[in-house]
Amino acid sequence: MTGLEEKTVYDKAVINRISRLQGQINGALKMMEEGKNCKDVVTQLSAAKNALNRTMNIIVSENLVQCVKETMNNPDEDTDELVKEAVELLNKSR
Repeated sequence: MTGLEEKTVYDKAVINRISRLQGQINGALKMMEEGKNCKDVVTQLSAAKNALNRTMNIIVSENLVQCVKETMNNPDEDTDELVKEAVELLNKSR
């Protein structure tokens, strides 16, 4: 059976995005510990939030593409259900 719930292989680019995101969060924490300006901290956290949202969207869309490709080889699979599941995941990420 194919589906979004199955184990996914993540490419190096997505893993690198998560590493950069960790760096942004650590940077915001350091700024807070150093008593930096509120505006600067919020700007850093906003950038991290946007990066996280983009990363989640990439993960869901790449997985959806793979699932659809697999269902093309197996016509018994329900592609509509996969699309609905992907949209639900995207909505949860907001």
